[in-house]
Amino acid sequence: MNLLNTIVVGLKEVWTHKFRSLLTMLGIILGVASLVGMAAIIKGMENGMKESMIAMGGADKVLLEDQDVPTWQEDLADQAPGRTMTDVIALRDSAPLLRLISPEMAIYNIIATRGDKMVRPSESVGVWPAVIPMNLHTLQYGRFFTDLDEEYANPVCVIGTGIRDELFGSPEDVGHEIVPIGKTINLSGQPFTIVGMFTRYESEEEKKERELEESQPKTKQAGPARKRGWGHRNWAFWRKNMTLYMPLNTAWMRFRAAGDQTGIPDNRLTDIDLKVASLSQLEPALQQAQNVLMLTHHGIEDFGFRTQENRVDNINEQIRHARLSGGIIAAISLIVGGIGIMNIMLASINERIREIGICKAVGATGLAVFLQVLIESIVIALLGAALGVVASFGFVHVLGQVSPTANSPVITPGVMLIAVAFSAAVGVFAGLFPAFKAARLDPIQALRYE
Repeated sequence: MNLLNTIVVGLKEVWTHKFRSLLTMLGIILGVASLVGMAAIIKGMENGMKESMIAMGGADKVLLEDQDVPTWQEDLADQAPGRTMTDVIALRDSAPLLRLISPEMAIYNIIATRGDKMVRPSESVGVWPAVIPMNLHTLQYGRFFTDLDEEYANPVCVIGTGIRDELFGSPEDVGHEIVPIGKTINLSGQPFTIVGMFTRYESEEEKKERELEESQPKTKQAGPARKRGWGHRNWAFWRKNMTLYMPLNTAWMRFRAAGDQTGIPDNRLTDIDLKVASLSQLEPALQQAQNVLMLTHHGIEDFGFRTQENRVDNINEQIRHARLSGGIIAAISLIVGGIGIMNIMLASINERIREIGICKAVGATGLAVFLQVLIESIVIALLGAALGVVASFGFVHVLGQVSPTANSPVITPGVMLIAVAFSAAVGVFAGLFPAFKAARLDPIQALRYE
């Protein structure tokens, strides 16, 4: 009951000096709001990064990439063959721990046109059908390439919905789904027939936002439509929507066989993507692939492997550093708020010296006075924390309006509990010195204080 009375007295003291108490709590409010907001931003970043990683092929995808030869092989650098179809065939025949091998030959600076409309695809690549499970594509309309397309280097292509939107119009613009199967577009002046189109790729956040917009009655908007956030909403999904694929042999025959400015044909591949049969056998699979490639490259180690596991580690490291930096900044803000509480409690004690003297004269112990001042400090800190949590929802909502959709801030209950607990700890430490000072007051001196 004494504890309850002490809390009530603390609340009355806060209510009596409302404006002063609000200014005192402002540091705690801002500290809690910044801590929760910072954690929400980082959680949104983490979700966006991991979602992008999955969209680009999943955790079992491995990229075979070019790299400089080791120092002890520098004299063989001009003999390095690079990534070629010889590697693809050898890996397919001699590396059973790999379940998918997808060669890619990128064609740079391609512009797709149709009439007076034009678009630059995010990537224009010659591929095998293995690219669909490799990059987790979903074909919504039409078909993918056949063996005949590959053998005869047919001028056919499969596009993403982003390219369709730019060349034929988006469903939002025309009011219905446009399926350009069988239509012809020009790729740097060469006519290609569209034989397939991928589904529209979007993050979970974008999907929820689109479904919400579709469920609401449409209102006529004056002027151009405004998009939330800045830039592209999610780079990985945007890139997949702006993809243009053609048969690998078509890319070679129509864009690479003639050679570059020097007239020398370039049969090297841009990428060789691999998928292991099992993540539990990732290391043996990579060792197996390396043994095969050392044979096809005649012992020249001009290649390396980049796994999604490395990307996950990089994501976790970035998130860890962001949390540490943001946590330190928020902690400093809360400590500043604690200094404000200590300052106001000291001022409050100076105003109530006679009151404390009377309490001691009628039997109050130093411990009771100590607890009353300490609990008042904690009450102020906890009230500030509660207001800070409420303010954090508005703060995060504002951040959500100006941040990319893929990185929408996400508030987690654990962070709010940490913020409240840290605020309580700040209240305890801020109240210790004023409480000691009040508890040690001499009642006779306090009663004589004017």
